This record gives sequence, C-alpha cells and structure tokens, in this order.
Amino acid sequence: MTRLAGAQHGVLVLSCQDAPGIVHAVSGFLMREHCTILESHQFDSPTSGMFYMRVEFADLDGGPLDFPALCAAFEETATGFGMNWRLADSAERQRVLIMVSKYAHCLNDLLFRNSIGELNLDVVAVVSNHPDLQNIADFYGIPFRHIPVTRETKAEAEAALLEIVREEDVQLVVLARYMQILSDNLCRQLAGRAINIHHSMLPSFKGARPYHQAHARGVKFIGATAHYVTADLDEGPIIEQEMLRVDHGLDPDQLAARGREAETRALAHAVRWHTENRIVIHGSRTVVFE
Repeated sequence: MTRLAGAQHGVLVLSCQDAPGIVHAVSGFLMREHCTILESHQFDSPTSGMFYMRVEFADLDGGPLDFPALCAAFEETATGFGMNWRLADSAERQRVLIMVSKYAHCLNDLLFRNSIGELNLDVVAVVSNHPDLQNIADFYGIPFRHIPVTRETKAEAEAALLEIVREEDVQLVVLARYMQILSDNLCRQLAGRAINIHHSMLPSFKGARPYHQAHARGVKFIGATAHYVTADLDEGPIIEQEMLRVDHGLDPDQLAARGREAETRALAHAVRWHTENRIVIHGSRTVVFE
C-alpha cells in the first residue's frame, strides 16, 4: 500500500432503505473504477430500516481521482437503491463562516485547531453582533464583520449575513456562542449547514447565568451539546455531547470554566466530523461515523 502514501482520497457517504446487496454494489463500483477501499463504516438501523455507509477510497495506483466522472458513474447504482448520497475529495477545505458574540473560547479554540492542522477549514469570515472579538480574528488573519442586531434591525442583519454566505460561497456556518436567536426563515435557508453549541443543562437552566443556576441546584454533571440549527430552538439533530462530572467544591465561576471546556471540545468534534463528511442527517437524528 506504500504506493498510496499521499494519494488523493475520495469519500462516498450514502443513506437509503436497507436492502440486500448495497455493500456489494458499492464495493463493485469502486473496483470497476480502479479504486481501493481505505476505510469503511456502515450502520443498519433496526428501528428505521435505514442503511448508512461511509467509504474512503483511493485510486489503486495512487493517481488522481476524477470526481465528476465518478459521480456520473455512480448515478445508476444510487438510483437503483434510492440513495441520498454525496461523493467528495476528502482533502477539500470547506468554506466556513464563524459567528460569535462576546464569549471568545469557542472561536479561539476553532481558529487555533485550524492553524495547527487539526481542522481542515477555510474560514472566510468571523461575523459578530459585537466588536469585542475582532482582535482574535485579526490575530489569525480572518476578515471580521460587525453586524449589530436589535429587535428593529434583525431582518436587515440576517439579510446581510446571507449576503456574506452567498458572496463567499459558504458551506458551513458555525455558531460559536452566538447569542442571538435565528429566525425561522434563516434556519430554513441554512438547514443542514449550520452548527450550534450550548450547555447541556437545557431545558432546566434557561436564560442568563445558567452555571449560577446549576450551582444553586447542586448539579453533579455539566456538559455541552453541538447540534444542527433548526427553527426548534436548541432542538436540532444532535452531533456531539460532552459531559464532565462536578461536585460541591466548585463555585459558579469554576463550573463555567468546566462548561467552556466541554463546549470547545463538543463543537470542535462536530465541526471536524461535518467537514470530513462523517455525518448523515436523518430526520431529527444523526448518524456519525467517527
């Protein structure tokens, strides 16, 4: 396999109703296209009757892959099984827009991870309803856009955001502690390509100062949930959750610090899995091939 070192990799992700012969059809297609499978994951859901699969592959001789030709060649197989599918270059850097308010930890964590190669993102802009975090964007050389939001200007602010998404050909929007509720219309336009993070104590401790509320109730676990954005606030398909055990010895500020740790980890995992084509959305749930 040494000839494949440094070779271009493709990723095929699919879902369909389970039926005999799917794995055989996919592997046969790759064989006919002179490709070898490098990594394969599959899941047959006994509750929904759905089949999910992610295959990473390369040319047998380590040569370049012709993705338009591969997509055209796979169409017959996909149609035969009624598949929802996508086929992509695994090295493709997705164009990402990060939205923030005043909390810096998730933004800083994502940009740092990206700077050292842990993530494979092309961060085209940081958008915020406050100017406070421009210095972080400037440090990493990312354009910063300040779009103030008030009740009276919310529609105009969302229109400005969508204009950036269109102009920059954004593939993923990451709400890295963006403390504004998106309209139903914006959620629909970003469906399947917007990820949010929030503390996992919802719905018990809503609103301001959730960690102070949690401290007052003596919680034993805190955590964070990363999920896709939908019009149902904080109830979109869950991608990742991080949980940390805590005890009575921590004050509210220490609880909040542990919460920030959970938030950065959960969000980074979710962003990486999305941009590596490891997630399939099915209704209100996700299948994640880690």
